[in-house]
Amino acid sequence: MPYVVAQPCINCKHTSCVEVCPVDCFYEGPNFLVIHPDECIDCNACVPACPVEAIYADDELPEKWTHYAEWNEYLANQWQALGYNITEEKEPMPEHEKFATAPESETKNEEDILTWEGAE
Repeated sequence: MPYVVAQPCINCKHTSCVEVCPVDCFYEGPNFLVIHPDECIDCNACVPACPVEAIYADDELPEKWTHYAEWNEYLANQWQALGYNITEEKEPMPEHEKFATAPESETKNEEDILTWEGAE
C-alpha cells in the first residue's frame, strides 16, 4: 500500500514531506511531487508533514483522486530516469498560498501538472 501525492500538491510543492522520508522515494517535477510506488515502504511519515493534505495511502485516496495513483507511478518512473529524486526540503512554489485556497485549489487538476520537457 504505497502512498500517493494527489491534487492539492499541484502548484504548491511543499517539500517538508521529502525531508522525513526514510527511503528517499519522492521525485520532483516543475510544479508537483510524486512518490515512487515501488520504493515507498508505507511508513506514513510523509502524511502529517504535508501542510496541504495532499498525501494519502493508495487505498484511502478520495474517489475523485484515485487516478493520481497511476500518475504517481508514471511520473515517478519518468522523473527517476531523468534524475529528479528529491531528498531535501526546498521553498514551496512562489504562489503556493494562492493555489492552496479556493477558487484555485478547486480548479486545478492533473492537466496542470508540468513535466520537465514542458518546463525546459
